[in-house]
Amino acid sequence: MILSVKKFSLPLLCICSLILSSCGDSSKKEKTETVDSRPNILWITIEDWSPDLSCYGTKGISTPHIDQLASEGIRYNKAFTTSPVCSTSRSAMMTGFHQNYIGANQHREHNKQALPYGIKPIPKLFEEAGYFTTLMSWKTDMNFLPDTKEELFMNTNDWADREPGQPFFARITFGGTHRSWNRDPERPIDIKDVELPPYYADTPFVRRDWANGLEQMQLVDQEVGALLKRLKDEGLADNTIVFFIGDHGRCHIRGKQFLYDGGTRIPMIMRWPGKIKPGQVNEDLVMSLDIDATILSAANIIPPVPLHGKNLLGDEIKNRKYTFAARDKMDETHDAMRSIRSKDYKLILNLMPERPYLQYNQYKENAYPVLAEMSIMYLKGELTPEQAAFFAPIKPKIELYDLQKDTFEVDNVADNPEYSSVKKELLAELQNWRTNVIKDQGVSEEFRALGVFPDKNPFSTVDEWVAKNQKKYDFNRTGWPSWYPTKTLQEWQKARKKWEPYVMRGASEDIPRPEIGIIKKKKKN
Repeated sequence: MILSVKKFSLPLLCICSLILSSCGDSSKKEKTETVDSRPNILWITIEDWSPDLSCYGTKGISTPHIDQLASEGIRYNKAFTTSPVCSTSRSAMMTGFHQNYIGANQHREHNKQALPYGIKPIPKLFEEAGYFTTLMSWKTDMNFLPDTKEELFMNTNDWADREPGQPFFARITFGGTHRSWNRDPERPIDIKDVELPPYYADTPFVRRDWANGLEQMQLVDQEVGALLKRLKDEGLADNTIVFFIGDHGRCHIRGKQFLYDGGTRIPMIMRWPGKIKPGQVNEDLVMSLDIDATILSAANIIPPVPLHGKNLLGDEIKNRKYTFAARDKMDETHDAMRSIRSKDYKLILNLMPERPYLQYNQYKENAYPVLAEMSIMYLKGELTPEQAAFFAPIKPKIELYDLQKDTFEVDNVADNPEYSSVKKELLAELQNWRTNVIKDQGVSEEFRALGVFPDKNPFSTVDEWVAKNQKKYDFNRTGWPSWYPTKTLQEWQKARKKWEPYVMRGASEDIPRPEIGIIKKKKKN
């Protein structure tokens, strides 16, 4: 029987669990207990989400199923992804290597290549070791070849298709938090109950958008709970390592696509009954890549090439001083940043400081209501200095944040002489990582695209100019122009007006998400 858990209701799941558990005779059940004692692996990923869960202390939200999972295992408080967008971070997690090292660092890569250095995708290592592998959802989103579900996993949608006694490696993505953001009519969240970071404008519109995201996460929590219940009902929970993780940070401005903690810090929870003590809260610096090393070790699989990640249950994690992340092309928005983070400090190196943070990106302008709200406020001079910094026309080359005093990374102390020794040390460590670990290619002149486009945008939006010039320019190669602001005040006000009924809708209202700007399909090679 093939059972897809991408969409299901709790009652249906219970019924399917009973059916599956009743299939086969007792001899098969006995064989399951004796053939292979290695643990099953269930790797649950949610999209575009920071640790905005009730078990992490986020106000307003209720995520009881994930909270329960955390209480039964380890909740990692300082977990980070390698990149702040899906295809690059997922390429890293699918291999156990930083995306730049394997040539998978450009989001929406148009010239995908095979993995170098003899590296194999993690599911293939499990398959070769006798595991049954399955992707129980549709999304792979790789920047290398092979990149399809059928090529990376066995051609199936469910662990129920494995042979009797065969351990499984299963991955599943719940995609609701990728800006679908349905409201939760059973547990609506009052905007008075949420807490905004200081770099967001505190308006009812921003609060409602934030609360809508939290409500969507509550719906995803129910999906996670149903999957965990099925694992228990089938008698598999005791011999299954469960990981719960976000692929990167939240899909808000100054989150996804950027190297602040809002873009790279993720929820990470691990449960392994009988092997790790429940109720743990871990403060070590850990990375998404560490999951790969951990599960391979648990399954007694030795990868052909030593991974960049480390075993979460080993001593190396406790001694780790830094985590690293990189951001390169995002769709056709050209930019490049590198970061190093210790427990106390974060340094971001902007390789293209001449470009604004909020240069044109079709996805963000069509998906982020708060971008319209705050762009209007910026053009009117209504943002605080902490909020306005992200709307500046250029970036500082170096950003340095004292995380002990500045949790939200709004006070750049890179030019403060009191931090000169810290900056020097972090820059040296970052350069060593770039040179000796990821073999960083940096930024080419073609990628920087200086002098390619006219000096000024002749239209009221960059979106309009891009739509009318797709045949004249190869945006796959040059990227989009970085003119800023990307819309006039009047055009941002039009966008904000379109967003209003959707963002402010009632918990039971069905109002479609609006289309903002001129929607055009990308050119293909």
